[in-house]
Amino acid sequence: MWAVALKELRQMRRDRISVLMIVMIPVVDLLLFGYAINYNPRNLHAAVADQAMTATSRAAVMDMTATGIIRLHDVADTPQALVDMLRRGEVSVGIAIPPDYERRLADGRPAVQVMVDGTDTVVQAAANQLAQMPLERPNGGRIAPDAPQIEVVSFYNPERRSAVSIVPGLIGLILTMTMMMFTAMAAVRERERGNMELLIATPLSRSALMVGKVLPYAVIGLIQTTLILVLGFWFFDVPLRGSLLDVYIASVLLILANLSMGLLISNYTRTQFQAIQVAMLVFLPSILISGFMFPFAGMPDAVQWGAEVLPMTQFLRLIRGVMLRGASIWELWPAVLALVGFTVVTMALAIARFRKRLD
Repeated sequence: MWAVALKELRQMRRDRISVLMIVMIPVVDLLLFGYAINYNPRNLHAAVADQAMTATSRAAVMDMTATGIIRLHDVADTPQALVDMLRRGEVSVGIAIPPDYERRLADGRPAVQVMVDGTDTVVQAAANQLAQMPLERPNGGRIAPDAPQIEVVSFYNPERRSAVSIVPGLIGLILTMTMMMFTAMAAVRERERGNMELLIATPLSRSALMVGKVLPYAVIGLIQTTLILVLGFWFFDVPLRGSLLDVYIASVLLILANLSMGLLISNYTRTQFQAIQVAMLVFLPSILISGFMFPFAGMPDAVQWGAEVLPMTQFLRLIRGVMLRGASIWELWPAVLALVGFTVVTMALAIARFRKRLD
């Protein structure tokens, strides 16, 4: 038994990627959960439409910003412009102040309307915190917090059901896990089974061989997307406010991005076990810092910059914008461009790394 244990240790020591994963996985998890993950909503992108333009209304906006929950990202002329920003995903919170703001305060009526993107339950919780703020009176003093001076309106998910925001994100989660893992093991499996010699002997170019390897998985990804959509509509009554074609276009973009990433991983690993380890190391950040589980805006700026590289982050913006907010995929063109660029770069690296040689 001792001899077998020593053999396993020696074999593990020779496997450099496994040794690296033993160190990297706990380090990455610790940094992500300890530094990047923040349950408290902070720095949510917000826009304001201040139609009163008085010192009191400006003070109200400054007080809301001082909480750290929101960060002013833009200024709009009308409440309808705020709704358009919410639909395009440019902001998560819209603050509408009517022209008769001070009169409403004096009469004890709701004086501020906070519009929130209901596709994210964290944003709704942040808006509820803002609604508890006391507002300053025109003649000094503050309105009691229990007075309903701030009205919260949830767009796209008025019932505040968590399934509405989770199910579209599950499309990206499942596609990321399966597509990346399948293709990460594709080329490695051919080497382990001895089939690489047959593929090398074919007259196919490197590009044709790599594309041919991923095409079946792309079809599998579309089948998975259809299955999730059908079950989401059937069991959870998830709405589809945008175009179904746009949903499939967004899914295809994510599928291609993950397939190219999986191929790149397969070219740097020698066994299927190594491929799974590296794929999981990439998959973990896709769950934790993409905005699927934890508030994206509450993360440090450095983490947000890193998360912008992840295909899952861009896909969440696309799928929630199309399915839940009814936006056109072309209105969300920055995310489309990011996914296309990621696919082109990673596929080019995978093709350049692949050699039709056994040594």
